[in-house]
Amino acid sequence: MIFLVVALMILLIILGLPVAFALGISSLVYLIIEGVNLSMVAQSLVRGVDSFTLLAVPFFLLVGELMNSGGITNKIIAMARVMVGHFKGGLAQVNNVASIIFSGISGSATADTVALGSVLIPAMEKEGYDKKFSAAITAASSIVGPIIPPSITLIIFGIVTSQPIGPLLIAGIIPGLLTAISLMGYTYFISVKRNYPSYPRSTFREARKTFSSGIPALLLPVIIVFGIISGVFTPTESAAIAVLYGIIITVFYYKNVNVRSFGSILKKTSYESAKILFILAAATIFAWVVTKSRISDTLGDFIFTFSTNPTVIITLIIVFLFIIGLFMLPSEAIIVFAPILTPIVMQVGINPIHFGVLMVLTLTIGGATPPVGILLYIVADIAKLSFGKLVKEMLPLYIPLVAAVLLTAYIPYLSLVIVKLFF
Repeated sequence: MIFLVVALMILLIILGLPVAFALGISSLVYLIIEGVNLSMVAQSLVRGVDSFTLLAVPFFLLVGELMNSGGITNKIIAMARVMVGHFKGGLAQVNNVASIIFSGISGSATADTVALGSVLIPAMEKEGYDKKFSAAITAASSIVGPIIPPSITLIIFGIVTSQPIGPLLIAGIIPGLLTAISLMGYTYFISVKRNYPSYPRSTFREARKTFSSGIPALLLPVIIVFGIISGVFTPTESAAIAVLYGIIITVFYYKNVNVRSFGSILKKTSYESAKILFILAAATIFAWVVTKSRISDTLGDFIFTFSTNPTVIITLIIVFLFIIGLFMLPSEAIIVFAPILTPIVMQVGINPIHFGVLMVLTLTIGGATPPVGILLYIVADIAKLSFGKLVKEMLPLYIPLVAAVLLTAYIPYLSLVIVKLFF
């Protein structure tokens, strides 16, 4: 029965049914067969979105939209150019560093890809970079978006697994930077091999002018991180403060957002928030089914027949997550599988905060992997490039990305060192 419910849910998702309906239908089948009173469905739907913590999701989505519409992207690129533009493959390195900065604002790989890709891919092509490489490095660098705080995907993980949001967000800092650094190393290697250009080193005067213009945008992730670490405000409160700060600098400082565009931003944010909240509401029903049917215990017993060694188990789960990431969006996979897998890893002594970061990083790489690979489709459309050529160029990039996953998996210290210092 347990197998049929999970298999039905996965089949419905593969067939293209929205994940909220797939969760709801498969759960409903279980409830009917088991003779459970269906009044609990309505109660679970309401309980699934009745959460103060969940307010952080629409708030951070709104911040990302404000910054994207407020012309912040060009300022981020300019600052990144001052920092690393003089390295070999200057503009490609700018792509990597700009993703780090932008991820501290948007918390989304998709937003990162759209905002930076639309500017950097044409610019890289104009400066002599191969179109395939320009698109591939943009997709790969965007993977740090959901790892470095604020991360909407990590917030979702915390909600569905009842883990503290603050430590989860902070735990993503070092793995996110590690991923970006590994990509910068690959970029340097390929730039030397293909003789990609670099910029002259910026003068002190140029750097001061660039940072004086862009520093208000750069302060946003700093406010969020240090606010959470210091305990001045909760992650949800930090999201609300981030919205207020975003409105101030985009409307009154940079003056790139007016009343009309703000209405459009609110509309888009409301739509994206409603999708996530609807999925989480349906996930609450599925979580009840997971608990009632003891899916985690059954799957755990099956895994433990192979080994009880934490290293072996985490390796099996990484392989499983890579496969799932080929077919499901990270947020959807988190909602479905995090409540099932987290109790299993906790049984063998793996820290759930560390596992949350690892799960999000592994699944996000799936966002740049066919056949779903939403990040690949976005950059292919921007670059007017065939999907097959893009995938071929992406293949070597999976080496530094997988290396970052393995280092994060087998060295928990990378995820937990800052958490242990401040929480």
